[in-house]
Amino acid sequence: MLDLNYVSLFDEFALMLAVSVSVGLLAIRLKQPLIVAFIAVGILLGPAVLGWVEKSYSMELLAEFGIALLLFVVGLRLDLHLIKTMGPVSLATGLGQISFTTFFVFLICMSLGMSVTTAIYIAAAMSFSSTIIIVKLLSDKREIDSLHGRIAIGFLIVQDIMVVIAMIVITAFGAVGVNTHLGYEVIGVFAKGVFLIALVGVLIKYVLPRVLFHIAASTELLVLFSIAFAVGFAAFSDLIGFSKEVGAFLGGIALASSNYREAIGSRLTSVRDFLLLFFFISLGAQLNISELGSQLPTALLLSIFVLVGNPLIVLTIMGIMGFRRRTGFLSGLAVAQISEFSLILAALGLSLGHIDVETAGLITLVALITIATSTYMIIYSHRLFERLSPLLKAFERSNPFQEERLEISNHEQLPDTIVYGLGRFGKNLALDLSSQGRKVLGIDFDPMVIKKWTSTEVPVYYGDAEDPGFLLSIPLQQVDWVVSTITDKHINKVLINALRSEGYQGKIAITLHKKVPKAELGLQEGDVIFLPYQQAAQRTAHFISNQDKYDW
Repeated sequence: MLDLNYVSLFDEFALMLAVSVSVGLLAIRLKQPLIVAFIAVGILLGPAVLGWVEKSYSMELLAEFGIALLLFVVGLRLDLHLIKTMGPVSLATGLGQISFTTFFVFLICMSLGMSVTTAIYIAAAMSFSSTIIIVKLLSDKREIDSLHGRIAIGFLIVQDIMVVIAMIVITAFGAVGVNTHLGYEVIGVFAKGVFLIALVGVLIKYVLPRVLFHIAASTELLVLFSIAFAVGFAAFSDLIGFSKEVGAFLGGIALASSNYREAIGSRLTSVRDFLLLFFFISLGAQLNISELGSQLPTALLLSIFVLVGNPLIVLTIMGIMGFRRRTGFLSGLAVAQISEFSLILAALGLSLGHIDVETAGLITLVALITIATSTYMIIYSHRLFERLSPLLKAFERSNPFQEERLEISNHEQLPDTIVYGLGRFGKNLALDLSSQGRKVLGIDFDPMVIKKWTSTEVPVYYGDAEDPGFLLSIPLQQVDWVVSTITDKHINKVLINALRSEGYQGKIAITLHKKVPKAELGLQEGDVIFLPYQQAAQRTAHFISNQDKYDW
């Protein structure tokens, strides 16, 4: 066993990262989610096995940063418009699934002889599904903008809101002391919650638009500000008696309404994933392997309910509301695992003394089983549906009216043309294309352009053509033209490569000052290179030479 007395903290972290990379590579080869791999690293390096990594202040600090950024990014992605456009299906499915899962799991836990508090925690943990994992898997399958993908994201957002409310309630109960009246404490928590929400409203309307406009001039400063804002809001929330997690989530919501949220989210994803590594390693290091074996039967029972029961609940609700069984089944697979928030919820309950280490270990074991299994279920979802389709006829109404309505609405909202660069050429091009009936999405890297944009027909995003991760936030499903009015050859080449790597099959048009072979840039036969100055000069010369034939 490695004697850590002779190993510096830097060396310990270097060892931890090396093992994490090795185990992560093995997980990718085995097509397992990295979350499972990182928890396995914690078990391997922790006291239960090798004893190389022990609980430390440094590890806890990095883990808390990771959790704060996770919840900040989730809040940043909170699209209330998505819930609105999905109509009642997001709320009905989200709240219905949480209610039924909580009720039935609570009954299961009570029948197994658990205490009421333990049963409540486990029931709550089994009710929430992983937004992060589902978004990643749907993005990899290019289904994030499909109807079932949008519905799944909609009710996962509802779950995210509910888990934050659950953490607020748990924090309130955790703050109750011997000489504290529960009613006063609840009123105090409610007042603080109203204050935090009001503060978010003030920041959204009066402060952040002005601050972000100046900060967005530098991408590096924008990323630094976002991290500082997330951590600062989390610390402020903790200071007034809420948890850091609630503050980080609300901080994300504060920036979610800005034009910069896609750029911020794409830049923070890697930082978040790196810091979350330490949370999952720390979690794995706290697991007692010797006690997990005795919990395996209970974990398998709960896992079967999550893997089978949760999708059936969603399938039933969506069938009643007028959706086809295929859409209900594919959407239902999004809840066939428990969330990383379930682990955070367990960690919060453990820190408050509401549950013991064995209960936290049980929840973690269910997470390991369901996350690994549901990953396969989602990857092979279409094949799975083909096999089970005859058995699912009872979950489909004869007239799937709701789905037909949403399919039309979904089709009308997605862009078919994306224009990068909204300068003089790009602005007029975007507006002219819109006036000719195309659904255009404009993207520019200049905050001044975003601020001055006045067209309501053409929505705009703040984004960088050189950021491949930014494409993950763009709806490419119906796009048949991507036009770049940026004249930099290198930037255009990066954009083209990123589009192809994301599986984009439409046409690409780029703008240059000097013509180069298409193959050099990775363009295909149907793609176009615009040479605006040369083409404008040719048209002007042709007009002057034939002015008697034109009415300019």
